[in-house]
Amino acid sequence: MPRRLFKRYMPDPTSIREHKSLRFLGTLLHDPNLWHLNRHSVARAMAVGLFAAFLPIPLQMLVAAFLAIIARGNMPIAVSLVWLTNPITMPAVFFCTYQTGAWLMDVPARSLPDALTWEWISGEISTLWQPFLLGSVVTGLVLGALAYCLVMMYWRWWVSRQWKRRKKSRM
Repeated sequence: MPRRLFKRYMPDPTSIREHKSLRFLGTLLHDPNLWHLNRHSVARAMAVGLFAAFLPIPLQMLVAAFLAIIARGNMPIAVSLVWLTNPITMPAVFFCTYQTGAWLMDVPARSLPDALTWEWISGEISTLWQPFLLGSVVTGLVLGALAYCLVMMYWRWWVSRQWKRRKKSRM
């Protein structure tokens, strides 16, 4: 894995641990898996970060950080993955998660009107929120699990390839 590239852009763990606004967390930030780049911590961070990215709530970065602490995943990676759902990508992501939720609930998906107004949104929110929330959680869980498996398989493939190259160069 390109550890040097990741390490170049990752923050220094000691500066984060000693930051005055994060002191209330105490020893929770001292777990080495929160900062190391190994197969398990990166895979857990990918799962946690993608799950938190698809939650339609404010403060997703805090949720990702909290889940990374619980799952002992790499915190900077988990928190940075939340930015997959940014103001530019959010409409498309929310539309897809709503469609997924409507499909799972077996309800007809509502189509958008020609002119999107506050009156239409406030009138339809009672029928839209359940498929939207279900689709967001299910999409986050599925993509998080898929990312976990793909990172584990890719890392294993990368390491075995490196070992084969080393063995070949020794001959």
